Amino acid sequence: MSDSATKTLPASPAKSSSLKWWILLTVIVGTFLGRLDQTIVNLALPNIIGDFGISVSAAGWIATAYILANAVFVPIWGKLGDTIGRKKVYILGFSIFILGSVLAGLSWNLSSMIVFRVIQAIAGSADYPTAMAILAVTFPTEKERAQALGIWSSSFAAAAVFGPLMGGPLIDNFGWRSVFLINLPIGILGLVMAVKFIKESTSGQKNTSFDWWGAVTLGLALTSLVLVLDKGTDWGWLSLNAWLCYGVMAVFSYVFIRIEQTVAEPIVDLKFFKIGVFVNTLVNNFIIFMGMMGGLFLIPVFAQTYMGYDATQAGMLFIPMAAALMAAAPIGGILTGRVQPRYVIAASTFVAAIGIYMFSFLDAKSGAMDIILPLSIMAFGMGFGMAQRTNIIASVVDPHEIGIASSVLALARNIAGAFGIAFFATILTNVTNSNVLRFGQHSTLNAHDAASYQTFLGLIILKAQVDAYKVVFLIAAALLLVGAIAALWIKVKEERTDVEVFVE
Repeated sequence: MSDSATKTLPASPAKSSSLKWWILLTVIVGTFLGRLDQTIVNLALPNIIGDFGISVSAAGWIATAYILANAVFVPIWGKLGDTIGRKKVYILGFSIFILGSVLAGLSWNLSSMIVFRVIQAIAGSADYPTAMAILAVTFPTEKERAQALGIWSSSFAAAAVFGPLMGGPLIDNFGWRSVFLINLPIGILGLVMAVKFIKESTSGQKNTSFDWWGAVTLGLALTSLVLVLDKGTDWGWLSLNAWLCYGVMAVFSYVFIRIEQTVAEPIVDLKFFKIGVFVNTLVNNFIIFMGMMGGLFLIPVFAQTYMGYDATQAGMLFIPMAAALMAAAPIGGILTGRVQPRYVIAASTFVAAIGIYMFSFLDAKSGAMDIILPLSIMAFGMGFGMAQRTNIIASVVDPHEIGIASSVLALARNIAGAFGIAFFATILTNVTNSNVLRFGQHSTLNAHDAASYQTFLGLIILKAQVDAYKVVFLIAAALLLVGAIAALWIKVKEERTDVEVFVE
C-alpha cells in the first residue's frame, strides 16, 4: 500500500453522510440474505427428505453441517478482513455464498447438499465480522456508530420473520430448490452495491503471517463444541459420542490457547480477555442470546402443537416482533452519550426478561395476542440495547482488531444460541417426564374402560408438557434477569478516537 493510496474519511460532509447510509444499506442486504437462508431452509427440509428419500435424522445434518462450518470460520474471516482488507473479504464471502446457494439448489442427493451447504456456511460466516468492522470504521463517532449498528441489528429479526413468510409460498409454488435459487438475484444486487459503495479498509498495520495453526486448532475445538450441542439431546449428554466431543474440545482448546500466547499475530488476541468491559459485555451477550434463543425456539412448536396453528400462521405471529425490534433499534443510538451504556443494556435486558416471563402464562387455551404481546415486549427490549452491546465491543479494542473482536462477539452469540437451545430442550424433556410421573401419582381415574383410560393418559401428558414449557420460560426469564444485573458492571470510560485507514 503506497502513501498516495492512503487517506482518511472522505472530505466532503454531504458526500460522506450520503455514502455512510448507502454502506449501511449494503451490509443490511448482505446480513439479511445470510440470516434469511438460515431460517428459510428449515421449511424446505420435509420436501428435501421426500425428494432424496432420506430419514429425518439424516436430513438433520443439512442444518448441523451449516452450523458447524459457520461457527468455525467466523474468526478466520474476521482476522483476514483486518489483514487483507474488509471489502475484499466481504465481496469474496458474498460471491462464494451466492455460488454455494446456486449449487445447493442444484444438489442431487444428501451428500452433495451437505457439501454445498458447507460452502454456503463458510462464505456466509464472513458477513458478520466484516460487516460490523465496515460499519465501525464508516461511522467513527460513538453516537452515529451506535445508531448504525442498531439499525443493522434489526435485519437479523427481519430475516427471522420473513424467512418463514417467504419460504412457504416459494416452496408451495416453485419447489424446495427455489429457497436456494432466490439468493441469486438478491445476492447479485447486494454484490453490486458492495462493489459500488463500500470503501476498502485495513487495520493500518503490516501483517507478515497468518495464524493457520491457531485457526485449525480453534476450528477443531469449535467443531466438537457445536456438534455436541447440536446432537447431545439425541446422543445423550453422557454418551460415548458426547464424551469424545468433550475430550477433543478440551485438548484442542488447550493447544489453541498455548499457540495464541506465543504466536506473533494470533487469530484471537487473548489480551481482549484482560479488558474488563470486553469480557463483561461478552458475558452479557452470551446470557442474553442463550436465554432468548433457548426460549424462543419453543414458541413456534408450542403454537403449532397446542394452539392449533399451521406453520404459516405461527410465522405470522412473529411479524409484530420484527416491527418492535426495528422500531427500538435506533433508540440505542439516540441514547448514546446521554445515558451510560450499562444502564441502557441493563434496562433492555430487564424488559426482554419481562417479555420472556410473560410466556410462562401460556396454555392450550391461549390466543394469538398471548404470544404477540410477549414477543413484541421482548423484541423491543432487545432492540434498544443491541446497538450498545455491539458498539462497546468496537469501541474498547484497538482499531486494527475490530474485525476479529467482532468475530469473537459473533462466535459468543452463536455458541450461546446453540447452548441455549440444547439446554432448554433437555430441561423441557426432563421436566415433562418428571411431570408425567408426578401427575400420574396424584391423579385418580374412576372409570375403567379403555377410551376413558386413553383420554385420562392424554390429559396427563398434555398437562405435563404445557407445565414443562412454563418452567423453561421461567428459567429463561431468570437467566435474562441475571444478565440485566450483570450489565451494571459494564463500565466504558471513554470513546476511542483512533482513525482507521481507508484504501482506494
